[in-house]
Amino acid sequence: MKKKIKLVKNRSDIGAGTRGADMGIDAIEIAAINSGNDYFNRFDFVDVKTHNESIYDKMNNSFAKRIEDVYEQCTRVSKTVKKTLEKDFFPIVLSGDHSSSLGTISGVKAAYPNHTLGVIWIDAHADLHSPYTSPSGNIHGMPLAAALADDNLACCVNEVGRSTEKYWNAMKKIGIKGAKVLGKHIVYFGVRSTEEPEDKQMAKLDIKNYMAAEIRYRGLETCVQEALERLTDCDIIYISFDVDSMDCDLISNGTGTPVSKGFDQYEVMEIINRAIQSEKVVCIEFVEVNPLLDTKGNKMAETAFEVLDNITNALL
Repeated sequence: MKKKIKLVKNRSDIGAGTRGADMGIDAIEIAAINSGNDYFNRFDFVDVKTHNESIYDKMNNSFAKRIEDVYEQCTRVSKTVKKTLEKDFFPIVLSGDHSSSLGTISGVKAAYPNHTLGVIWIDAHADLHSPYTSPSGNIHGMPLAAALADDNLACCVNEVGRSTEKYWNAMKKIGIKGAKVLGKHIVYFGVRSTEEPEDKQMAKLDIKNYMAAEIRYRGLETCVQEALERLTDCDIIYISFDVDSMDCDLISNGTGTPVSKGFDQYEVMEIINRAIQSEKVVCIEFVEVNPLLDTKGNKMAETAFEVLDNITNALL
């Protein structure tokens, strides 16, 4: 069934540890222009207001940097995604850093409060940390923990201050109160850089992770079909595509936390397109293109646009 697409542009990078992902959307647009593609003239779009100036604030909450501003940004994204879905559009969300995905998931769940949500997370990282476990305090490593409403206190290593705790609890209530998704309804593709607290969460929550090596050995079609079978009980599916899921040695270092031994762009396209065929996908998000870190010109954005254009064609 053809989708009526709307682009949601969220140029925020305040949840990351490195500046530059706020420029990722513009880099993708430049890639489209340079390839002679009128993609960004073909669809309605909305720009989400950002709070990027907060990056210069001297004061930071303990173990969750700029959490009050990330909370505000995720709330904005949630409201925008909810409104987009309620107007019968299919939102393709183009974001800076990955903390925004909490807002997107919350918006999807707010639009479909009585539906069971499944999440396909294509990423090098599990993003299951909370302020209680995070080694960096960067919130782009925490969105799924907030969406799950699970702090992983069994692995607590940080003494979190009251202000951080207040905003973290508020983040878990964006869109709707409580968990937006269950662990058994999350499937990872490409996760290969984790810390012990995340490994324990993945085991506790029984989150399946399909790494590139397994997909190449067992076959991509087999693995994606298996993943969709795990999400059989889900009425709707959200897909999050972090470009660091791709092999940085093969593609580019143009992302905040590049990791080798990942996918190529064609594998990512096929994973997403096969998921789309389930007719359960209601929202797709692209994150973490950082042109300031790209040593190959605009290669990461060009590759991300190649994926974007391809999967959009599958929706139309």
